Amino acid sequence: MDEAALRALVDRQIAAGMDGLVPCGTTGESTTLSAAERERVVTVVAEQAAGRVPVLAGGPGNDTAAAVLAARRSRAAGADGVLAVTPYYNKPTQEGHYRHLSQIAEAGLPIVAYNVPSRTGTDLATETVCRLWEAGAIVGLKDATGSMARILEIRERCLENESGLDLLSGDDFTVAPFVASGGHGVISVSANAVPRRMRALVHDALAGRMAEAVAEQIRLAPLHRALFSEPNPIPIKAAMALLGRAGPELRLPLTPLSEQLLPALRAALVALGEL
Repeated sequence: MDEAALRALVDRQIAAGMDGLVPCGTTGESTTLSAAERERVVTVVAEQAAGRVPVLAGGPGNDTAAAVLAARRSRAAGADGVLAVTPYYNKPTQEGHYRHLSQIAEAGLPIVAYNVPSRTGTDLATETVCRLWEAGAIVGLKDATGSMARILEIRERCLENESGLDLLSGDDFTVAPFVASGGHGVISVSANAVPRRMRALVHDALAGRMAEAVAEQIRLAPLHRALFSEPNPIPIKAAMALLGRAGPELRLPLTPLSEQLLPALRAALVALGEL
């Protein structure tokens, strides 16, 4: 692990006004890190953040016992909360989702559930989200369904008082409409490369400056497309290498960004004044 680059990235994100950090999410390649490596990454990020912003640690998701242990290790490493992806491959029932997340919550850290059906093959239903929130098992939801109707449905069914559950987009493409639908922000891939721009987008939307937010959403669209031209985190690692912020290395089964896609990524960064 390149600890110097990681610590520099933490400082850069905080200086850019990020409201929190998420080490060992899927963009952080958590699925190919050992338990000891994940713990070290969380430790380094928590140390470097030094209480300046909350640290939400990601972790594995399809083995409940392993996820609980990972949450406990994250707590010991200094994390303030856990981002818990729904189990992949197993395809549990909604009762299985409920019990899985409830057990992770017993590790003693606030839990943000992460629903990303396109990558896990399973969906966390609105009724289960509301049930988990009402039971105190989760404090937030990262939603990567791309559905604004889903966010409105959650607001209607279990957030009538407009308080409590933090709703965070899992898609950089949807930030402005997501916030307009009652969301509170994004856990972003693009913010690794353009933190100030992503912060401005989110905070404009939250402040009701929707014209400015939509304009920035459109300006960022070419970068977002380039960063998802191949499965995440392949393109963002290439972007960070272009920016001189990190090496381009990935662990198999992920491979480096295809050469024919690099020009569009570079052009998007140049157009934003980042290169």
